[in-house]
Amino acid sequence: MRIRYKVFAKKLFGANYEKLIQTSLIYFIVFLGLYLADFKIQIASFMFYFLISTFTAGTMWQTLSSEDNAADMQHIVMLPFCNRKLVFSYITALGIDTIFTKTIALFSVLLAVSNPTVTEIFGSILCAVNAVFMTAAIYLIKKYWCGVWTVVVIAIILFLRKDFYIIPLLVLNGMFSVLLLQNADGYRFYCQKKEKNDTIRRQRYGSIGRYFFRYLNYHKNYMMNIVALWGIACVLPIFFEQIESWFAVSFSFAILSFNTPICILLSCDRDFEQAVRFLPGQKKAFAVPYGMFIFLCNLTADIVFLCSFQIQKGGISLLMAAGAVFFALQSAIASVLLEWFYPIRNWKTESDLWHHPRKYIVPAIMLLLVGAVGILPILMPVLLILLAVEVAGIMRK
Repeated sequence: MRIRYKVFAKKLFGANYEKLIQTSLIYFIVFLGLYLADFKIQIASFMFYFLISTFTAGTMWQTLSSEDNAADMQHIVMLPFCNRKLVFSYITALGIDTIFTKTIALFSVLLAVSNPTVTEIFGSILCAVNAVFMTAAIYLIKKYWCGVWTVVVIAIILFLRKDFYIIPLLVLNGMFSVLLLQNADGYRFYCQKKEKNDTIRRQRYGSIGRYFFRYLNYHKNYMMNIVALWGIACVLPIFFEQIESWFAVSFSFAILSFNTPICILLSCDRDFEQAVRFLPGQKKAFAVPYGMFIFLCNLTADIVFLCSFQIQKGGISLLMAAGAVFFALQSAIASVLLEWFYPIRNWKTESDLWHHPRKYIVPAIMLLLVGAVGILPILMPVLLILLAVEVAGIMRK
């Protein structure tokens, strides 16, 4: 087990565990910065546990589903192995990576801005460990009752709201997860990658468009992220009741451009990137349809927001509708340019892609545009003229 763990750990953390050291140092600085800022909010213990559990479980599932990890597992399962040792060494390595490089970011922020007790800190660590083993068990078993199991655990955290009850139940739940993993089949970690449709090599616009939608159909977690954005779009008007309408709407458009999965299609699939870069007429064959695809996804979220805003507050104007088109198009163009000229390299798991700092660049640019328009409203007509020029250029191509 120790040897197999080292195989996975070296790949995830580096030869000398430098990734763990660097990440820990970065989030320690983040914690100190927020703590010294003396910005405090009250966070109930059950909400603390819920946030840690759901974030860890989602990240762990994403890591387990990574095609890159599945490819590495292909070489491991070709060798003789003890099933139980393989399962626990693999889960341990992925669990440490999830908690100490992803969950630690959320934990650092929550710890700095709230005043958790020692019991709450212990409970949150227990929640993270429990989420790792429970997610792994559900991933391997994939039975119909796993959904009920998940709902029950979430209900325990949200409705019991007492550490006296939650912590012992989480310990029992973690032990139950470990028992299920005792007899789990290690081969289930290796899922063969589906073959890409050969239409990605064609030059026709429609072929690339079909590829994008088939890609989303294959990666259900990407679709779930889009649906989650629609849910956020529905509730955003509630948070901006006291803010001037145009600024609130523009700020929401910037937030809704935060759609990481569809903006890393080249970075996450090296084979596809290589095939695309060999295409003749790359701008027409890939860049334009890819930009239109991101634009469609962004615009859909913006339309959901505008409908929700109209229902809750009313007063949607033609200028706001034009703003939705403008911000959706600008974020799409910026995302395509980043992905084409600065793809993310040297990532270990797909979770590293989702949490790469590059994902903040496009929303930050959109927020700067929002601030500029808020300070100088006369800029909006100029931006709309630029939008018309860009659309005309795309139509000519």
